[in-house]
This record gives sequence, structure tokens and C-alpha cells, in this order.
Amino acid sequence: MRYHVTLPSGREIPVDVTHLPDGQLEVSVEGRPLAADVSGQGASLHVRLDGRGVDLWLGGAPPDVDVAASGRRFTARVESERARHLRSARSAGAVLGEGLVTSPMPGRVLKVLVREGDEVLAGAPLVVVEAMKMENELGAARGGVVKKIYVTPGAAVESGARLVEVG
Repeated sequence: MRYHVTLPSGREIPVDVTHLPDGQLEVSVEGRPLAADVSGQGASLHVRLDGRGVDLWLGGAPPDVDVAASGRRFTARVESERARHLRSARSAGAVLGEGLVTSPMPGRVLKVLVREGDEVLAGAPLVVVEAMKMENELGAARGGVVKKIYVTPGAAVESGARLVEVG
């Protein structure tokens, strides 16, 4: 699974973690594979990457994780690729230009909740898209009248596909 780790400096580091059948981890940081070994339990862990070990204490809950390592304390934002997509989908939907709501990820349209000509308020739900086995309700970024509906229930949509236009 891919994670995005954002450090206090704002630097974002992509980390890929694969759990192997033998219980080991396969880790890749910024595309570079590393030999990984993690031991410990709960919030106290010993992590060894490519032979270099560090004791970690982790607190809080994702996405904001408190970290203590090598005498330093900081908060890192840790988001899985899936959580990032879901956060994006739960927002008002991707908006292009004036009121065009697009799909933030590939999926299938479950419901269209409005009709052309309906008046909607900002944040009003417009369409439900199933993506990554989750139902994501996409809403209007601004109020207005539904000008055009581009999809029907059951339609497969790609990331960026036009869903509804509000004017």
C-alpha cells in the first residue's frame, strides 16, 4: 500500500509497504527498495531499514502522527493513497471552471440525486459514485441551477469524468 508522509518542513515522501506472506515487510521509500524489519508493540517500535536502526515512539492517530525518534519530536502527516482519494471524494468533488463537478477517481455512478433545472445550495449532494468499495457523495461547490447532468446510474466513470454542471 502506498502512503504519503509529510514532514513538518512540508516535504512529502512516498512510502510503499507490502506485507509478505512470511510476515516480513517490503518497503520502498521514494521508489528506492529498502530491507526492512520492525519489532516492538503498540506505540514503541524498533525499525531497521537497510541495516540502520532507530527506536520510534508513535502517538496520535492518522493522518497526524506524533513521532519521537533520535531525541527529536515532531508531527508527521501520514495518509494512505486510499485515504487521500476518499478525502478528495468527500470534498465537494473536483470542480473545473464554473461549476463543473468531475469524478475525483475511477468508479461507478450509483445515484444521481438531482435533475436538470433543480436549484441547489453549495454543498448539496449531487451524485453518488462508488469507488474503492466506498460510496462517495459528491456535492455542489457552489449554489445555482443544475444546467447539465452528464451521467446516469450504473455508468462507469474515469477520474476527471464530467458528472454535473451547476451554473
